[in-house]
Amino acid sequence: MDSAQLKKILECLLFVACEPLTIKQLREICDVDSEQLRTSLAELAEDYRQRGIQLRQVAGGWQFFSDSEYAAYIEKLYKPKVQQLSNAAMETLAIIAYKQPITRAEVSAIRHVESDGVITTLLEKHLIKETGRRSGIGRAILYGTTAQFLTFFGINSLADLPKIDPQELEQQQLSINL
Repeated sequence: MDSAQLKKILECLLFVACEPLTIKQLREICDVDSEQLRTSLAELAEDYRQRGIQLRQVAGGWQFFSDSEYAAYIEKLYKPKVQQLSNAAMETLAIIAYKQPITRAEVSAIRHVESDGVITTLLEKHLIKETGRRSGIGRAILYGTTAQFLTFFGINSLADLPKIDPQELEQQQLSINL
């Protein structure tokens, strides 16, 4: 299959997909090797770089996104189904993202407030999931983030999360506790 045809096929597949498509999925559908796919995806992403639609790598796959510069126009046409997260949900989600795997009790101890309701909401939105159980008495459930979390925030992996300076975090925690 020539490069131009593969790019057109990839463009169609990515256009109709509701979630990011992985190299493995695309390889199985297109019946081409991974290197040819990566090259074509990089070329396609470059083709879209100066347009209102962009092709990005997110959550371990590839997906089209509208350019955030034009969000105000899109919002006039389309009201997103995904509701904004509350401050409590964002705080809890950040704790889970940076500390995973983590238990409800540990999240509540860090937040200094009971977090069961917020964790339930994040589970319902599929932004977090149960990842196992802590060994020992009680075998508390451990939580971590999901692929949907990565997609929601437009990042490819947890390594793309902003870096946090541990000293700055400790100072913020001290001022909150005072």
